[in-house]
Amino acid sequence: MNLPEAMAKSTLWRDGWYRFAAERVSPNYGQRPTEAKPDLIVLHCISLPPGRYGGDEVQRLFTNQLDWNLHPYFKTIEGLKVSSHFYIRRHGELMQFVSADERAWHAGVSSYRGRSNCNDDSIGIELEGVEGEPFEDSQYESLAGLCAALLQRYPITEIAGHEHIAPGRKTDPGQGFDWPRLQRALGLPLQCFPSGTLEDKAR
Repeated sequence: MNLPEAMAKSTLWRDGWYRFAAERVSPNYGQRPTEAKPDLIVLHCISLPPGRYGGDEVQRLFTNQLDWNLHPYFKTIEGLKVSSHFYIRRHGELMQFVSADERAWHAGVSSYRGRSNCNDDSIGIELEGVEGEPFEDSQYESLAGLCAALLQRYPITEIAGHEHIAPGRKTDPGQGFDWPRLQRALGLPLQCFPSGTLEDKAR
């Protein structure tokens, strides 16, 4: 690594925290296994309650501050302790809850590329949205910038959706997510993405 590259990395990241993300520290994380390297980005979508945008309920969920009595839906997830490394709002605002050096609780029971427990070696990114519905231009812009920074800092080799690492259990981000758009923005080879996500959209 030459000096300019080293300086760029040091200014973008501080102990796994991204300079251009607002910090909202979650207690829901742990250490990665010693042998694990974060080489997978997992994309999710979330809104609380489902379909309602603009509130602070997601941030409260990830920081264990959500009032379960505020909405009937919240009672169905009462006690849930989860987190994601990053969260991108509809207007593109980027938040970070867990250092990318640490293990966030976003994947659950999962398996990909012959490895289970994807939390161990992945970085989770939540998009504010609903499964199957379109996402905003500003979200794609923020996502592309974040992924580019992650590719520079970590040994990322693949990007997948929650639906790909937990098929049959999860369906996000769903058909509304434009995988070819992300691939073009990052310039990554097709094999970095789940099978079928690029070919189906090209038809």
